[in-house]
Amino acid sequence: MKNQTTRHNLKIFTGNAHPELAKEICAELGVPLGKAFVGRFPDGEVKLQVLENVRGADVFVIQPTCRPVNDNLVELLVMLDALSRASAARITAVMPYFAYARQDRKDRPRVPISSKLVADLLTSAGADRVLALELHAGQIQGFFDIPVDHLYATPVTVAYFRKLKLKNLVVVSPDTGGVERARGFAKRMQIPLAIIDKRREDAHVVEVFNVIGEVEGKTCLLVDDMIDTGGTLVKGAQALKEKGAAKVYACCTHGVFAGNAIDKICGAPLEQVVATNSIPLSPEAKQCGKIKVLSVAGLLADAIRSIHDETSVSKLFI
Repeated sequence: MKNQTTRHNLKIFTGNAHPELAKEICAELGVPLGKAFVGRFPDGEVKLQVLENVRGADVFVIQPTCRPVNDNLVELLVMLDALSRASAARITAVMPYFAYARQDRKDRPRVPISSKLVADLLTSAGADRVLALELHAGQIQGFFDIPVDHLYATPVTVAYFRKLKLKNLVVVSPDTGGVERARGFAKRMQIPLAIIDKRREDAHVVEVFNVIGEVEGKTCLLVDDMIDTGGTLVKGAQALKEKGAAKVYACCTHGVFAGNAIDKICGAPLEQVVATNSIPLSPEAKQCGKIKVLSVAGLLADAIRSIHDETSVSKLFI
């Protein structure tokens, strides 16, 4: 049983995945970023050393498992192991982006449930709890045998769109699987909801069939957890314009923007695409005039503060 922590022994560490976000979170908390060397051996293996005492500390490791996914995941696992062996009192893996979340069930023969495997790896490596942001499916929390605090970026994105004061706004779910997420967004904005009935032929081909709800003459806001290749987003925007939408905006928590997603977005009938800094954006994404980035550092810092102080985090589960 690990010892109870006190306020003075909060420590924050990070790997190479997104040090800028970790520094922002530390600035919000008013604590220095922990010292650690995270490099590579000549053959590519992770070489790591924690460069300060963590015995009895309440440690948070900030590491989104974004591209390069496997490198960043192994960095996180190795750091968790090092901190555990260094006798940290409690270790929380802070994962602004949880890789392999889309592989959360057997939807065809002989495929893995990779998100369960990652959950087991994190626990075995030494994590005592996980702080995650916008899991692809909320039930992934059940794959863990340790506590999971699951945050949504909704407070950050809702605040931004309220400031824009867009007229005749309607929230649109890009598929039926995202209805709950879009409904929550629409409820907070107190505006109507529409749904796109999307059929996916394979992982890279999306065909849109129907738009359910009133969008003609409206400003539509497509809400999703992530934008990967951009196929769903672009097809959805085109379908909404064909149904008479005046303007189309989009927002997501995780701007993965893989492949030629940026080119698709630049050529799509979209006014603006809003993403958070849960993962670092590529230079191409930063140069795209249609992409706006919002920071989730304050949200994650509030959650870390609440976990460390043993106060309720439920007010952030929105």
